[in-house]
Amino acid sequence: MRIGVVVNPIAGMGGRVGLKGTDGKVAEARARGADPRAPDRARRMFETLRESDRDVTVLTWGGEMGESAARAAGLDPEVLGGPSSEGGETTADDTRRAVEAFLDRGVDLVLFVGGDGTAADVAEAVAAAGSDADREVPILGTPAGVKVYSSVFAVSPEDAAVVATTFDRTERREVMDIDEDEYREGEVHPELRAVASVPVADDVQSSKQLGGGTVEALAAGVADDVRAAPEKTFVLGPGSTVGAVKAELGFEGSPIGVDVWRDGEVIVRDATEREILDNLGPDGENVVVVSPIGGQGFVFGRGNPQLSPDVIRRCDVEIVASRSKLDGIGELRVDTDDPELDEELRGWTRVRVGRFERRMMEIV
Repeated sequence: MRIGVVVNPIAGMGGRVGLKGTDGKVAEARARGADPRAPDRARRMFETLRESDRDVTVLTWGGEMGESAARAAGLDPEVLGGPSSEGGETTADDTRRAVEAFLDRGVDLVLFVGGDGTAADVAEAVAAAGSDADREVPILGTPAGVKVYSSVFAVSPEDAAVVATTFDRTERREVMDIDEDEYREGEVHPELRAVASVPVADDVQSSKQLGGGTVEALAAGVADDVRAAPEKTFVLGPGSTVGAVKAELGFEGSPIGVDVWRDGEVIVRDATEREILDNLGPDGENVVVVSPIGGQGFVFGRGNPQLSPDVIRRCDVEIVASRSKLDGIGELRVDTDDPELDEELRGWTRVRVGRFERRMMEIV
């Protein structure tokens, strides 16, 4: 089996420093102290790929676009080229050139590490080559971006490697992307960028659903609990469900950001990871309130990278969701960038669905 792997090394950098993405914001992300997210996730994927019992040949692109992470994982990949700018920022054109090279060498799958923008670049490059190919080569994403709306990503880096080496059929799936400037202003308008062939597996995530039913009673119940605990610090995640909680508390929250609340007031609005950590109270006196993504079930790891492992470990976790959202999910998921924390979070948990009611859901 021949797998072409390309890594977008800057994918997801803007997440933990509050930029909601990295498009056009790499310099600002670095100035805020952002660390690259994609290389470590690529290494995890490559390590699992190395342990596969399949006969796999890995073809990749040079430097941080795949070669470095592959070698760090103990693989000896076939390197077909590299970024056009030595030592500079990689571009979408670099990704497309890598995919074209993979297709020329007859790969069975294009595996990429990045977010929705990378998925669109990969899918468009495959589609452009379609007229010259006997079949459409499938694609699969290792999630490393902030948004990850598209239904072409595996659940985790490890799952991406397993699916890549075990799938036996594919199906057509949508590649979605959004305008990050609009996203930063709280406007979410997903745009269909491509339709791609993707492996069929339980560990390939669904597309994100927008909206999720009424949450008024739920929001009122959470707000009552918040007001009753003025000594606690509440870290209120993004999304419309937690947004209803913020409105019930009497303030206009950051719709796609994280707000920190304590003793009747907003301490930080649209907080970065560092700002959250700096404003937490003593251990045992912090609560993070989050809602799973509709259609996907992710509690952590999609759309809220400010809620890093360091933040989560210092907080109690309160998961809230409407009944209709949970009915459409079936199970919850986490992908925090810390496999040990993911394992600690897995298992059955109570999800608040009303003013007082709770439902048992499993984090898988």
